[in-house]
Amino acid sequence: MSDDAYGATVAKRRLSRRLTDLRMATGYTANHVCDILNWGRGKVGRFEANQWKRPEMSDIRDLVRIYEIDGPERDEIEELAVRSRVRPWWREYGEIFDNEFPGYENDATSIRVYMPLVLPGLLQTASYMEAQFKSGPRPPAWRRRAIEARLRRQEILERSDHTVARLSVVITEASLLYRWGMHGDRREQIEHLAEMSKRRNVELRIQRFDDGPPTGLFSMVNIFGFPDGEPSLVFVETDYSIEEMSAPEAVRGYIQSFERACDAALEPGDTTVYLEKLAKRME
Repeated sequence: MSDDAYGATVAKRRLSRRLTDLRMATGYTANHVCDILNWGRGKVGRFEANQWKRPEMSDIRDLVRIYEIDGPERDEIEELAVRSRVRPWWREYGEIFDNEFPGYENDATSIRVYMPLVLPGLLQTASYMEAQFKSGPRPPAWRRRAIEARLRRQEILERSDHTVARLSVVITEASLLYRWGMHGDRREQIEHLAEMSKRRNVELRIQRFDDGPPTGLFSMVNIFGFPDGEPSLVFVETDYSIEEMSAPEAVRGYIQSFERACDAALEPGDTTVYLEKLAKRME
């Protein structure tokens, strides 16, 4: 399967950075550009901070003109703007997503996830999602929409073209042993993990109780890698929000911590065997 929105979020991020570079090359301040174009103060700053949903082509052409950009460089900027304007599916779930997390997940070529107490959304069954959301304060209508959105997110793992991401996940034994839902639901979730772990683009590792306390990370962390040299991003999940981190030093620190978490976990093949044995015991 393919996705028309693939690349739109990363294109918008790259466009923001390119516009910043072009302005700085002219020596203009952001407010000076706003004055030249008779725009409200702060508009250029919002563009450069990637605080926009869909760039207007007329605005982009005005900036290109002010920055005196022509030829292939102008074509590159306009192409990024066109790509950025694609309306992705997650815009229909504004009550579920309050940032660009699903877009970056959708565009990532590599996804590294550490989950200490729950299973990652990309590997959850619908029954697990329902049980997890029921434990929170949200009303039934919101929970139904959240499950729809999460199942839609999982479709990135079903892609059959070059856009399919490499998923690497570390979970803990604790996340598998909580009692939730019906016995059959819990067994189905374990079996689903075992099957997903066999996919060529999925590496699943488990940190066991027998191997001591969790090593490397303690928070719920998503690390997204992108094509064409685009800088990686980290999203840290809390009880109330998903926080974006882009500072290079912080991103490097999380990547190193994730690698330590992998080193402290079972290898993917051993993890699959562990999961299959656990599912067998639950029959």
